[in-house]
Amino acid sequence: MQQSIWQGIKLVFIKELTAGLRFKAAWAAMFMFALTTLACVSMALQGGVVEPRLLAALLWVCLFFAAMAGADRVFADEDTAGTLLTLRIFGPSQAVLLGKMLYTLFLLVLLAMFITPLFLLLMDVTVAAPLVLWGTMLLGCTGIAAAGTLIAALTTGASVHSGLFSILMLPVILPVFLPAISLTAGAFGSGGITGSYLGGMALYDLILLVGASILFDYLWYED
Repeated sequence: MQQSIWQGIKLVFIKELTAGLRFKAAWAAMFMFALTTLACVSMALQGGVVEPRLLAALLWVCLFFAAMAGADRVFADEDTAGTLLTLRIFGPSQAVLLGKMLYTLFLLVLLAMFITPLFLLLMDVTVAAPLVLWGTMLLGCTGIAAAGTLIAALTTGASVHSGLFSILMLPVILPVFLPAISLTAGAFGSGGITGSYLGGMALYDLILLVGASILFDYLWYED
């Protein structure tokens, strides 16, 4: 049974990755949104001196809204293509959830690895604690992936899917978003790096994962 679930997760992840590489609309939307936002922020500041906390907030705003441009498609594309019912019949709920969540996390980590070095370069930011920065990025991306996958499933089929997704996503992800800004500011040299924030982010990510796992079973097998 355990091996079957892991095999299912692997198959769903490979399916999502193959489809993502073939039809790159979600990838293009995320990366172009991030680039556009970063370019606008960079030109607006025009090389001015900005305090670390504001820089951290700007970085996470870029990442969060770029993620919103693509993360909501994880179930909507299945619904549009007409394959959602087939997946519901033949796909175990936990394998589908975790496979799609892993794919979303993969996309978000790629996005963070792409946009963060550009942000540091264009904004002339010196990173005082790189391990804290990348640990925060990983935990933040995990939280967005967990919440985003569940909410994408909840809003699939809604007539105002994208708007509803963003409205539901923001309050759920705030407990990740706010400490991530504080930790990123600390990594940029503002001081006051608190290990409890990292622990709190990890705990909330775990709560999101467990909650998504429980709720998704009811959602997936509803009549």
